Amino acid sequence: LGWHVTEDLVRRRAEHNNCEIFSLEEISLHQQEIEKLEYLDKWCRHLKILYLQNNLIPKIENVGKLKKLEYLNVALNNIERIENLEGCEELRKLDLTANFIGELSSIEALKHNIHLKELFLVGNPCTEFEGYRQFVVATLHQLKCLDSKQIERSERIQALQNYPEVKQKIREQEQAYLLKRAREKEEAQRKMQKRRDKKQKQMESKLGFDRWKLLFKKKLDSLQGKEKHQAEREEEQESWRTVEDDEDKRFWEEPTPYTPESRLETHRYMEEKRRAKENVRESKKKEKPLWTLVTAEGKVLNVNVPKYVRHLDTSLLDIDVQPTYVRVMVKGKPFQLVLPEEVKPDSSSAKRSQTTGHLVISMPKVCWGAFKSSRTTFSFHLFSSCFRSRQVEKLEVDPSKYSFPDITKIIQEKEQIGLGPIKLQPEKTTETKNSYVDFENNEGVPPLI
Repeated sequence: LGWHVTEDLVRRRAEHNNCEIFSLEEISLHQQEIEKLEYLDKWCRHLKILYLQNNLIPKIENVGKLKKLEYLNVALNNIERIENLEGCEELRKLDLTANFIGELSSIEALKHNIHLKELFLVGNPCTEFEGYRQFVVATLHQLKCLDSKQIERSERIQALQNYPEVKQKIREQEQAYLLKRAREKEEAQRKMQKRRDKKQKQMESKLGFDRWKLLFKKKLDSLQGKEKHQAEREEEQESWRTVEDDEDKRFWEEPTPYTPESRLETHRYMEEKRRAKENVRESKKKEKPLWTLVTAEGKVLNVNVPKYVRHLDTSLLDIDVQPTYVRVMVKGKPFQLVLPEEVKPDSSSAKRSQTTGHLVISMPKVCWGAFKSSRTTFSFHLFSSCFRSRQVEKLEVDPSKYSFPDITKIIQEKEQIGLGPIKLQPEKTTETKNSYVDFENNEGVPPLI
């Protein structure tokens, strides 16, 4: 099954029109591996420009209802005759470069396109016919340019004069070409059947290889597990790599004529190889590596598969606390840490730090002996490469135990000298002790100001 024109494809290619297809006037569907042209005359009735070059379209169809279509580009396709364009009343330019048009008389279907001015047929088998240009010029009177060359009035008059003879020659060459194409189609069908039979044999040989692989596996049972898997994998990869390389080399070195069938076969072969590579890639992604978390002797190992992870959603974590180790599954990848002392899994807690965002797991230690303290815990921040043991104690303010500095004595008072203007500075006055013995303080005397 080939690729078809789908609504999703048309909408994706209509981004310039806000993905609206009913009012679309121009669309480019080139290099989309399209093998059948359909639906455009129903979805995009207002199309004026349509690009379909470099696809695998074998026939012009389902565009007859595009009344406003002015330019149609179907270059580099598998088209063998011109047809189904009578309804394109406004068609002005038609590009059929590098197709397989050998039935040159099919251009007579373009007589109904009275507005057609430019036609491109370069790279088609019909251009090798004797009298090709004269026949086209004489058949399509409305043409102004053929294969990027202007049609002069004198050229058209001469082509019309020799039209009967040229037409007869074209018919003969056309018949010879059609017979050749019939033989090419038979040869292509024969090669296709041969390829199918060969593929069937390869499938049978693959089954035999699988049986041999089972026997080989039994012989390797005596070896160690890791060596066995490695030898088996290397042997299998080497065998299939050789088979694929030989097949690929034969396909590309085999001489093949350039026909619509060979072009389609090449495309499907490349598509098959691409899908096979994608399947291998997907299978490798699905294969989950086997991590050794606990040895055969029962020893728990330190494992850090996810490495350093940031901005991870909590739903992607699965935490398992055991008496001697803690395991965190990060998106299916294990992070395992062996604890130096035994902890209490039932009393452990896990939460996200409100300041750093790290995952903080607190695990109370099991203290054996007469004195037990449930406040002694292990805690570590996941992915911060930090593991520490700490004592959880309440804050106590005890002057005898802690000495706090007297904040009132941190800064000593200093005399303010040199502040402000000189005249405004207060005079420095010093109190002097009264040295007079007979001094009397009379409160009735007002103070000196």
